[in-house]
Amino acid sequence: MANMKPVPSARDFDLAKETLRDLNLFLHRRAANEGVSQVRVHHPDGAHSIACGLNAELDVHIHGHVGYYVAGMNKHASVTVHGNAGPGAAENMMSGRVHVKGFASTAAGASAHGGLLVIDGDASLRCGISLKGADIVVGGSVGSFSAFMAQAGRLVICGDAGDALGDSLYEAVIYLRGKVRSLGADARFEPMSDTDRASVKNLLAAAGLSHDAAEFKRVASAKSLYHWNADADQEY
Repeated sequence: MANMKPVPSARDFDLAKETLRDLNLFLHRRAANEGVSQVRVHHPDGAHSIACGLNAELDVHIHGHVGYYVAGMNKHASVTVHGNAGPGAAENMMSGRVHVKGFASTAAGASAHGGLLVIDGDASLRCGISLKGADIVVGGSVGSFSAFMAQAGRLVICGDAGDALGDSLYEAVIYLRGKVRSLGADARFEPMSDTDRASVKNLLAAAGLSHDAAEFKRVASAKSLYHWNADADQEY
């Protein structure tokens, strides 16, 4: 036992010298076996699909901007992007935490089932589209059609929202601090309850933000599109 070497708990990857394939293979197959709990990624230079499909309690820090689908299908891991993210950040996330310190492009958190996605800056179009149970907190504003067909989960927007916010919402709830250009089909403002304010306060705290929960408005589904009504001349 005295001759055993200590197992490292952290590992650095420089994508200017090592391949993305080597990084992802290490995250999937070797990190847990080698006792590595934290991985630091340098010079990502907009690479796509970094840290996708993780299924272990890893702490991954990416120092720079990333491309498509960073931390997609994440499960258990904590992934922090110290920069901006391209389309589909944390797409189909199941659990864990993804934190984009900069801005996020189209469809951040799309179809995410669980976990927490935090975006410090703005998010582009369709943030939280088809959300299925995850929580998303955006420190800035979101683009049009955010939370389109969101089925479950919560979207907290600390800034403003574009057109058609919450179009065709199901059971997901949106909390908006700023202004909205327009609400989507079947979305409506509703009174904030004590439970809503407590939820917003807890989500803001988890995201490291200090806004007053009393400043937020609730947007939810009017539920008039749940069933087809032939007499109402509904169009899709």
